[in-house]
Amino acid sequence: MTDHRIALIPGDGIGAEVLPPAQQVLDVLGRRHGFGLTYTAYDDWSCERYLREGAMMPADGLDQLRDKDAILLGAVGSPRMPDHVSLWGLLIPIRRSFRQYVNLRPIRVFEGIDSPVRGARPGEVDFVVVRENVEGEYSQVGGRHNTGFPDEMAVQEAVFTRAGVTRVLDHAFALAAQRKGRLTSATKSNGIVHTMPFWDELVAERSASFPQVGWDQEHIDALAAKFVLEPDRFDVVVASNLFGDILSDLAAAVAGSIGIAPAANLNPDREFPSMFEPVHGSAPDIAGRGIANPLGAIWSAAMMLDHLGHADAAKDVTDAIAAVLAKTDVRTRDLGGTATTSEFTETFLELL
Repeated sequence: MTDHRIALIPGDGIGAEVLPPAQQVLDVLGRRHGFGLTYTAYDDWSCERYLREGAMMPADGLDQLRDKDAILLGAVGSPRMPDHVSLWGLLIPIRRSFRQYVNLRPIRVFEGIDSPVRGARPGEVDFVVVRENVEGEYSQVGGRHNTGFPDEMAVQEAVFTRAGVTRVLDHAFALAAQRKGRLTSATKSNGIVHTMPFWDELVAERSASFPQVGWDQEHIDALAAKFVLEPDRFDVVVASNLFGDILSDLAAAVAGSIGIAPAANLNPDREFPSMFEPVHGSAPDIAGRGIANPLGAIWSAAMMLDHLGHADAAKDVTDAIAAVLAKTDVRTRDLGGTATTSEFTETFLELL
């Protein structure tokens, strides 16, 4: 029996509330499909730890994760400290040190969830945002100058490398070839004069290796509008780090709730562990109340199983998500219901 070593990082806020349901689902599927899961929990890697000790994780934290097969993360962030401190203390070092250069966010409108967008209908909206995850606009190049003086300034450089852009484009084109054969590239080359034309040139260059995939490009502002006006036209959308971050959250809202949205931070070369996390964040306004929606974490766990080679088990999860939303009226508060996290999880496990 295959045994997988999984790192569990609950993190902050509702992260500690949504990981246990995901773990329950994983254990059910392991028994059903004949694989084992050995968990190592890192319960104190969090903002609380930073406030207490000055670091989100130990100095050897990355070394502790290096031999794991995958990482399941709950959430990062606290109103008690700036977001850039918490993210650059835990989430981003993991992504970059383990070369998790593809951020994958599936978007699907399920029957039983009313999208706020009139044209977003179940069965018609089903696409994936592929986001470049380790360079682009979120680089470390730049700095603050003349701090405290009237001419104080901040400089932030975007970094786009041929290797970095090419590898995420290849992943996106290959994914489109496996799906409906359509790819849309997010750009802004009419206004950003260096990096975006470079991005566009590489999209055209890499498309030659995937003749079965039809592709087009859209300026980011027009693309955001089309996500709302024509969400059913998309299959695979590939974007830079900043554009992909914004588009995927917008798409999750179009699908009805960011509370169910999953994400994968992939090292496709499998040199290092990949990391899986719900998109919803730490949600400090509801943390500790037992009402968080566990579906984002559960769906993220399904993406982890697919990455680990258990596609059938992953499909069991997405089928159960569709069933619990279509066949029951059990909903957490973000979906307009009154169910607690544990009540929703119990119903989900029954259907699974």
